[in-house]
Parts: sequence; structure tokens; C-alpha cells
Amino acid sequence: MADPKTYSGACHCGAVAFTVDLDPTTALKCNCTICSKLGAVWAFAPKTKFKLMAGETKQGDYQFGKKALHHRFCTACGVESYAEGTAPDGTATVGINLRCIEGIDIDKLRPRPWDGRSM
Repeated sequence: MADPKTYSGACHCGAVAFTVDLDPTTALKCNCTICSKLGAVWAFAPKTKFKLMAGETKQGDYQFGKKALHHRFCTACGVESYAEGTAPDGTATVGINLRCIEGIDIDKLRPRPWDGRSM
């Protein structure tokens, strides 16, 4: 595990933009239905390490199943750049779709599989 670093990310059109301190080497590839359809690769960070820079009013919120996560997407371009939830220890967390961060090579990360489908 590498030390967390500050990254900037955004949806496709840039209306929703953020900064986050995270370690991309902790990347996960979830097999739940929404993540499979999105093709998302996730890394999680405490919500205190996340700052929304633009797009507070440009976001939609989608929940499904047990409604454990708020999937945030841009209402203009439709891209889900992050999700909000709570870790098992009660910590508020954000899941960052690493595909929304420029400069991260997903192929070099080797994301670990996550069995979200069984949850």
C-alpha cells in the first residue's frame, strides 16, 4: 500500500469535480450489477479526505438493493464519479471511480475483485 496522494477528478463534462486524498493501489473491481454495467474501478477514502469542488447542484443520487451507497452522478453527462456510504466501522466514506481521475493507469493497478453481488 502506497501513501495517499491528492488527486483531482471529474465527470466527463466537468460539471462535477472533486479532489481526494487516496491510495489508488487499493483499487477494487466490484461484481455487483451497477458496477459491472458501469465498468467502474473503485478506491475508497474517508469522507474527510474528499472535497467537492464543483457540481453540488448538478448531481443525481441513485440507490438500489440495501441502499448502502449513494451513487452520485452528473445530471448533464450521466457519469458516476463517486459514491458515498459508511464503512463497517461507522466511518463516513467515499468510493472514487478511478476512471474519473486523469493520470491513473487502471491497467497497472491490478484491481482486486470485490464480491458486491453477494452483499
